[in-house]
Amino acid sequence: MGTAAQGLAIAWEVYDRTGDALALGLVGLVQAIPMLLLTLPAGYLADVFDRRKLIILSLAGATASSAALAVFSQNQASIEWLYLLLFIDSVFVRLGWPARSAIMPLLVSEEIFESAVKWRTSLMQITGIAGPALGGIIIAIHLQTAYVLAAISSAAFIVFLMGMRLPDAPRIERGNMIGQVVEGLQFVWRKRILLGAISLDLFAVLLGGAVYLLPIFARDIIDVAAVGLEPEEALGWLRAAPAGGATAMAILLAYMPPLRHSGPILFWCVAGFGASTIVFGFSTSFWISMLALALTGAFDNVSMVIRQVIVQMATPNAMRGRVSAVNAIFVGSSNEIGGFESGAVAALSTPLISVVSGGIGTMLVVVAWARLFPGLRELGSLSDLTAQRIEEERASDEAAAAMKRE
Repeated sequence: MGTAAQGLAIAWEVYDRTGDALALGLVGLVQAIPMLLLTLPAGYLADVFDRRKLIILSLAGATASSAALAVFSQNQASIEWLYLLLFIDSVFVRLGWPARSAIMPLLVSEEIFESAVKWRTSLMQITGIAGPALGGIIIAIHLQTAYVLAAISSAAFIVFLMGMRLPDAPRIERGNMIGQVVEGLQFVWRKRILLGAISLDLFAVLLGGAVYLLPIFARDIIDVAAVGLEPEEALGWLRAAPAGGATAMAILLAYMPPLRHSGPILFWCVAGFGASTIVFGFSTSFWISMLALALTGAFDNVSMVIRQVIVQMATPNAMRGRVSAVNAIFVGSSNEIGGFESGAVAALSTPLISVVSGGIGTMLVVVAWARLFPGLRELGSLSDLTAQRIEEERASDEAAAAMKRE
């Protein structure tokens, strides 16, 4: 919740002080650079060290950078200083990101993992509603309080993690980091269903993300006065709309039985995400814009659940940190670099063209990926992934034992 409020605040402050769409795009770029440089090494660390302690270290750095953002913003430091602090914040977040993803299979059994992912996304989306809505109210009263909230929330997360104990699980020995990172990349490349699921999200969200342009739509395009809202308040509601749609979908999924036709559902939901993005781009009505954004969240939530289960259940524990790092790079680049792409296209043309062309691009990606990855398109129950992974591990162990005997 604190992170969502901080993201809203930094976007509003940068656009309010510059009035430049490209400056909003740079918010995404400075967060994308650490993601590209550090996520793969962080995946190696998650497979070597205690994942809980690694997350705590990451959160400590994020707490300090959020507190610094509050101080520098209060003193009206230059935009360049805010970019630098956002960069540092992203460095710490990225160091702990693969560990966060890889820790979950150690907390619940494989039999209920799909259900656990559904409930986790439900809780995440609820805070995704509360964070932007609260952030919109906070920045209308005192913007820097949003940064303070982020610092307090990450510090509280540290306290929770201090009491967590995890079962023993296989880890890799410290060694050639580059070689072991490459091993993770090779695993994803060979596992076509993994590669297809991760790359589909990358290109779809890279093209179809409109979130970074919301300050422009709230202030200059959507008729928020017709519903009696100030632009700051409207921004908070618009930013919360995707999380609202995602929450409703997550709760529905949590009560539904396991998905039986995961592959076709994944492709249809990504296509729906692109179509909803196009509707948002053309809308000047607050309520239509809210509905379109809510639909993007609902469709994205389904694809996120399917992708997370695929990534974790198709991967052995000793490699989950590195594979989660690859996934994080794809997801992160789709969000942060997508934000830069949206800002750059908006600066060169118009925000409407940026959003609508991105939605069209997302739908074209769906068509292409359905042809490139037939195994993903035909995927049935997600529980089949666990049985398939166990069989592959057994075959690998038998082959290794045979080589040893020889």
